Amino acid sequence: MKAIVTGGAGFIGSHLISELVKNNFKVIVIDNLSSGRLENLRQFKNKIKFYKYDLSKKGKWEKLFTKDVSYVFHLAALADIVPSIENPEKYFNSNVVSTLNILECCKHIKLNKFIYSASSSCYGIPIKYPTREKDEIDTQYPYAYTKYAAEQLIIHWSKVYKIKYISLRLFNVYGTRSRTSGTYGAMFGVFLTQKQRSRPLTIVGNGLQSRDFVYVTDVVQAMLLAAKSKVYNEIFNIGNSKPIKIIQIVKLLKSPFIFIPDRPGEPKKTYADIRKIKKLLNWKPKISIEEGVKQLVNDISYWEKAPLWTPQKIKNATKSWFKLLGKSK
Repeated sequence: MKAIVTGGAGFIGSHLISELVKNNFKVIVIDNLSSGRLENLRQFKNKIKFYKYDLSKKGKWEKLFTKDVSYVFHLAALADIVPSIENPEKYFNSNVVSTLNILECCKHIKLNKFIYSASSSCYGIPIKYPTREKDEIDTQYPYAYTKYAAEQLIIHWSKVYKIKYISLRLFNVYGTRSRTSGTYGAMFGVFLTQKQRSRPLTIVGNGLQSRDFVYVTDVVQAMLLAAKSKVYNEIFNIGNSKPIKIIQIVKLLKSPFIFIPDRPGEPKKTYADIRKIKKLLNWKPKISIEEGVKQLVNDISYWEKAPLWTPQKIKNATKSWFKLLGKSK
């Protein structure tokens, strides 16, 4: 079987490719390397075909969508809130136009399934918990809007052009190879970089906010189950459904810490209702937060060369955050 993975050089994509290779898939990876790293694919270089292309622009990459492609895993996207506010057009092109271009290619081949890596950010600041797939959509920022708009494109193209899809709304994914770049970087990436260099961990706000962290290998298993199952044209939440306070994460990492200013517009809690995917796909997370953190610490050397987020750097980024959102601090 042949699969195309967009964004395959990234955090989640590289873990997905690892499993696809183990399952004897022929894998084509398309990534523009804006945030992905070739280093993440080094161990698979003789087992995959890699192409560097910008999917928001028509080009030779369209010819890769041949009739023998059975699955498309669409993970390529720009993340982060503040950059999406600063440059919404860039995010629209990356997250929406790219999706449209890919769907146009998929119209002409008979896919088994189109798997989309959606975002739980579409729920905004939920009114009730746990959050269900049918709960209100409230996209707070361009990043969330573009990820949701791409999901809506997929649903519509499915209706018109009969493309079978599964959209997975990912909550707080963490694990080895997590990125540290971006306006703030992923929380675990920032923490592990600081821990590796014996710096205090920087806790946003009072640390009492809670997040639904789900380990990357559990996410990948959900993607594979979604692809291989007979279920299609469905949206699923992907989380652990066990929110944990940030201060508890810091205690698991056993490092000194400091507090930095809170950020506006972020939910105090994320909490996925995963009953639907448990019922329809028989999926449930296997990695506990304790085991996940242990795996991260065991792989701490990965963050040795990652950019360090110092308190001053974060303070400057926080000022930028408040300024963009029209807040005063």
